[in-house]
Amino acid sequence: MSGPRVLEGVFAIDKPKSITSAQLLRELQKVFNGSKLFKPWLEAETRNRQRENSFQRRRRRDRNIQVKIGHGGTLDPLATGVLIVGIGRGTKHLQKFLVECTKCYDATLLFGAATDTYDITGQVLARAPTSDVSRAKVEEALEAFRGQIMQRPPSYSALRVQGKRLYEYAREGKEVPVEIEQRPVTVKELFVQEWLETLAQPLELPLKDNSSMIVRTAPNALGGGSTKPSRDDDGCFAKGAEPASQAEHDLIQSHRADDARQGVSSKHNDLSGVVEKADLDSNPNGERMSSSYNTSLPNPGDPMQNQDHLVGPPAVKLRMTVTSGFYVRSLCHDLGKTVGSLGVMGSLARVRQGQFELGKNVLAYEDFIKDEEIWGPKLSAVLDNWNQSIRDAHIESSATALPPGGELVSDSVPQGN
Repeated sequence: MSGPRVLEGVFAIDKPKSITSAQLLRELQKVFNGSKLFKPWLEAETRNRQRENSFQRRRRRDRNIQVKIGHGGTLDPLATGVLIVGIGRGTKHLQKFLVECTKCYDATLLFGAATDTYDITGQVLARAPTSDVSRAKVEEALEAFRGQIMQRPPSYSALRVQGKRLYEYAREGKEVPVEIEQRPVTVKELFVQEWLETLAQPLELPLKDNSSMIVRTAPNALGGGSTKPSRDDDGCFAKGAEPASQAEHDLIQSHRADDARQGVSSKHNDLSGVVEKADLDSNPNGERMSSSYNTSLPNPGDPMQNQDHLVGPPAVKLRMTVTSGFYVRSLCHDLGKTVGSLGVMGSLARVRQGQFELGKNVLAYEDFIKDEEIWGPKLSAVLDNWNQSIRDAHIESSATALPPGGELVSDSVPQGN
């Protein structure tokens, strides 16, 4: 007679905005630790550890018994969408999601500024005119970013250089000891989903600049990323862009004048006053850094806030299918320069990763806030489907490897950890 079923495998959850992937895993782990569904897994893990020798026990950093959990590719706090999660022995399958599968993204690119993080959570390093940016110009420029290209990761990324993550160098204001090398990536599909005119899109460019941050990061953060496009590959500013000034007064004054000329307003802004960067939120003194967004109401007495100027930056919504290692933020940064302006990523949603796709087989984050009676059956069904697909793949591979007259034997999915 078999005991309680030990549930393991891989599933996907729709990550909400403003939390890190690691934070989401911690929340899920806490839910699973106290659940009935994973009680058999915890009991099996307890028995496994009791059989360990003293050397194995000493090697364990964390002696607390918790549901083993990991993810198959992080998402920035700004991003939403498919986050692959492995449980128990399912974590052994996560590597293929990191290096082998394709991913599909929807991203919004805002023109007119460059930031240290390449997205709207960062500090503004420079601004550029957007009057010459058009859908036709963007469509033409996209051709240079399709296929196999060389791309330079952002300074704010989790890549390691000499044992230290790039974002650690950036937030400490230190130069990376070696040049951030470009890497080959493949863009299988890239097209414009929607062109967002200045009055039609709700996102606004960040308006608050941190001059000390600009001085420390400007030389690297404004460098080129992709070498396939020929324009501005030397890392220079696009035509008409304002270089970041080391004098705070001059920088702020120039940006105020720029904002007045472009009529930046919050009339269509859906972002709250201050958005704090998660995971990348500390300066070298340990204080939180925040990026302000325009939420001020128009002042009828201000001649620069004429109704004709109440517009935000032009933007474009892109759909792309890419290989692992691709940075959407770098694409937005490089594409902004290629069309003669500057660009930042305003929003990002991972629509698909491997066989998991939004609207099909991805679980809602909100379900796990509810009772186990809500999320338990859904998660169990998804994990059962995953395990069945592993069994089917094993049977198929075994059948093709059989010698003449060989007998096919199907192994069951391993239980326990």
